[in-house]
Amino acid sequence: MSKIYSTEELVKILADERRACINGQRLNLAATPSGINPIIDRFVKSDGIQKFTAYNDFRNTVHLYQREHQVSGIVWQTMTIKGSPFRYPRIDDQLISLNSDRMILRAAKTSIVAFWQEVTDGMNFYLSMNCGKFYQPMSGNDFDRLLDRTEWATLTRQGSNDTLEILLQLGWGRPEEALYHRGFPESGSEYIHAVLPGRFPLG
Repeated sequence: MSKIYSTEELVKILADERRACINGQRLNLAATPSGINPIIDRFVKSDGIQKFTAYNDFRNTVHLYQREHQVSGIVWQTMTIKGSPFRYPRIDDQLISLNSDRMILRAAKTSIVAFWQEVTDGMNFYLSMNCGKFYQPMSGNDFDRLLDRTEWATLTRQGSNDTLEILLQLGWGRPEEALYHRGFPESGSEYIHAVLPGRFPLG
């Protein structure tokens, strides 16, 4: 029986492949910038497109492997803020989520939100608008409305000390499709930035 790769092994395999593609060791020579207009293609560097396409093709193969062998896309992270450590699940940026992964994310939503509320007490809140082009101040009622319509949550920390910013991503559908609004409206998310008083989101 052949070995089934673990989530951690797939993450490492993808990181190694990405490095190889960036270094030009892997190219998809059939890839062209536009794919349809040879006149435009002459003015665009093809090697970047070939590197990106080679990695994207490899990653799609890994995603098929995940589905076929039911390999989770969840990685566990620990975030420590104000001396409080917290361990939570999220989908790795390069993997996909299985149905069972989304059940785990849904089950973790309440504890993730509770931790975020605890460590952001006294901070100001902003809702990211138009893919982070601008930010709107948020009230508690706004937060409750967002929370009611989302399925899962995850955390990100930016800055430190005076520039500390803690992002809460509230999402629905598939996390990998919510990133960059690729699967909207079936999948999507909202980002809430918690910043220190007098500060503004870093972006």
